[in-house]
Amino acid sequence: MKPFLDENFILQTKTAEYLYHEHAKKMPVIDYHCHLIPQQIAENKRFENITQPWLYGDHYKWRAMRTNGVDERFCTGDATDWEKFLKWAETVPHTLRNPLYHWTHLELKGYFGVTELLNAQSAKSIYDRTSEMLQSDDYRVHGLLKKMNVELVCTTDDPVDSLEYHTQHQGTKATRMLPTWRPDKAMAVEDAVSYNNYLDKLTAVSEIEISSFGHLLLALHKRHDFFAQMGCRLSDHGLEEFYGADYTNTEVEGAFAKIRSGKALNTEEILKFKSAILYELAIMDHEKGWTQQFHIGALRNNNQRLLTKLGPDTGFDSIGDWDIAQAMSRFLNRLDSTDQLAKTILYNLNPADNEVMATMIGNFQDGSVPGKIQFGSGWWFLDQKDGMEKQMNALSNLGLLSRFVGMLTDSRSFLSFPRHEYFRRILCNLLGNDVENGLIPNDRGLLGQMVENISYNNAKEYFKF
Repeated sequence: MKPFLDENFILQTKTAEYLYHEHAKKMPVIDYHCHLIPQQIAENKRFENITQPWLYGDHYKWRAMRTNGVDERFCTGDATDWEKFLKWAETVPHTLRNPLYHWTHLELKGYFGVTELLNAQSAKSIYDRTSEMLQSDDYRVHGLLKKMNVELVCTTDDPVDSLEYHTQHQGTKATRMLPTWRPDKAMAVEDAVSYNNYLDKLTAVSEIEISSFGHLLLALHKRHDFFAQMGCRLSDHGLEEFYGADYTNTEVEGAFAKIRSGKALNTEEILKFKSAILYELAIMDHEKGWTQQFHIGALRNNNQRLLTKLGPDTGFDSIGDWDIAQAMSRFLNRLDSTDQLAKTILYNLNPADNEVMATMIGNFQDGSVPGKIQFGSGWWFLDQKDGMEKQMNALSNLGLLSRFVGMLTDSRSFLSFPRHEYFRRILCNLLGNDVENGLIPNDRGLLGQMVENISYNNAKEYFKF
């Protein structure tokens, strides 16, 4: 019987152990997509206790706590930090076989050296010890990132964001921080009032009066230029599905004038408007040599009662089941037809779409860049052992795993970076099992380089960091 969470956790063969300990483990981390708060990085925040970096904003844990019968005041409410931690500790034993059980103990061990299991009985001791450690300068934000060998983080930022904390952080010796362009609100035309409020903010920050679709593009282009000046190399879009409908300029300008006047768009107008603006944003990315990311398939805000009470991103999203292939193909082909398709990473949330994504990327590889179009790592509900294995198996069968740019945290927590370790262990275990079963050669030089590339080198070269 293997012990839980020892140095060979997940590694089932001697080859896997070698690949992880001699190659994967030593590689720095490039976290090219996360939701960390830039202010906390720039100001090198000190947390008062473990609840603050661990439970604040973590909808993964909140979902588990609610499922375990924990009242909302211990998730997002006014309970004390200790009370919230205790309720999480009471929940942890019930998360067996959920990735939260692995992540929780990897994080406690990786950052704080805690090897005992978290439960109601151990909660007070662990809370006190870790919270005391967090008062040390070595456990402020910069120290936490350093402990996990994090070289670079790319935050997620709206076009109207000032990026003042990115400016403040520039020139420090700490982990690099770059912005990522996330223009989702510029496409969110379903609610006329909210959309016009957003356009007013974009008008103010761009100093361009937005009274037409053309003006909207000018304002976005100006902010796009500013993000580029701040070192931005990636865009990101969180979409239910791709938008690839045909449209005319007259139709799009008409739809914009309608919503700018406060009137709601119909379904066809929304689809054409989104198709137009998504295309124009992709052209901007190509002009800058950026990488565009598309996170596809989340069915968001399912619980309207709790959305009204708690707001978005609080744990009420799930996997959607849209048909994505045709619209995705039209969108990518429209850009490729004029040779204006930027480097692209596609992430699916529905595991049924793994092979769709893995074959779609092959349609638009053009030999200009190794792995120009990427099938992104298992995302959100799929960033667990089974999900990541299936993503890598689909990519291996239908593309080139060796050109994969690897893992990211997609997290709001500074304690989430052991997810990179988790991914690397899973990768090494997959390769190790193949060697032991005679499916690939036992060429340690070849395999070791492949592991190092997927863990770090491919991303560094692909994004030109």
